[in-house]
Amino acid sequence: MTTPQHTLLHLTADRRRSTGESHQSLLPLLPEDGSALSIPDARRLEQAELEADLFLTLGSMGGFSVHPMGIVRLRPRPDQLTIQLLHEPYVVWYWADLLLPRINDEAGHPRDRVSGIPGLRWRVVGKTVQLYRPDMPTRIVLTGSNVRWWRHVTRRMEADYPTLVRHPGWTPHERAAYEAPGPHPYPPARLFSPLLRRLRATAGTQPLNSTDAWSSGDAWRLEATDGPSCPDLVRLLGHGPTAMGWTVSHKSCTCPCDHEHGSCTIDFHDPRTGASIYYTNGRWRRTLTLRHLQRTRELNTAALT
Repeated sequence: MTTPQHTLLHLTADRRRSTGESHQSLLPLLPEDGSALSIPDARRLEQAELEADLFLTLGSMGGFSVHPMGIVRLRPRPDQLTIQLLHEPYVVWYWADLLLPRINDEAGHPRDRVSGIPGLRWRVVGKTVQLYRPDMPTRIVLTGSNVRWWRHVTRRMEADYPTLVRHPGWTPHERAAYEAPGPHPYPPARLFSPLLRRLRATAGTQPLNSTDAWSSGDAWRLEATDGPSCPDLVRLLGHGPTAMGWTVSHKSCTCPCDHEHGSCTIDFHDPRTGASIYYTNGRWRRTLTLRHLQRTRELNTAALT
């Protein structure tokens, strides 16, 4: 018996909402038992660590479009994460500038001696840019933007930043930074690799979205400038078919959307790690303005100059 189309749409709905993937691309992945489609975790710790580092580093990018971190779509697989970027040169510039490692010999702590992600390297494969760490089973594939933009931006960085790492293998500073005990209250890989794979779940309907996370004492802070409604987020992260299993210990929100002002807060708990994640939806309600569009054009021009 053929499964009705509306049932198939339901089985892929939460994954599509969380990753931005299309229904047609997900149909071949549907389980034979008729259950809803889940989102796989990274199989290896090294892959999860790289994804978490990317998530935590890119949060400072801010919100310039409806796509947080400039990410339009994700394709999560156990051994790889494919990310479709917004087709804008400034997105490529921000990613390269924030992620690629540079050395600061004058800093004290090993982690402070490397800006960006220690050990991160890149290579162009066809029409994609692949991010990886040397001698590790890691791969993040970037699509959606012109690889010529990436090459141009990185050539400029080599000229502008003499301390940009060009060595194909690990440098001593990077190895020390990678192996140094982290300042975070809980190892971020098991929290923010799964969250990156569901990043679209944190975006609301406003034209400008931003998602950021940082450590705060003995917990983590997660902030969206204009996130989704609280019930949607709790389902997508907590108890839906694609969720991570986060539970809610406290919630204070101004949903539904007939409230024009005020923020929403949710205190999440991750049973797998014991971590607390304090989420805030700022409900900034920013809109696209002529000044914003002009600023985007200026950023694109600067990225390709």
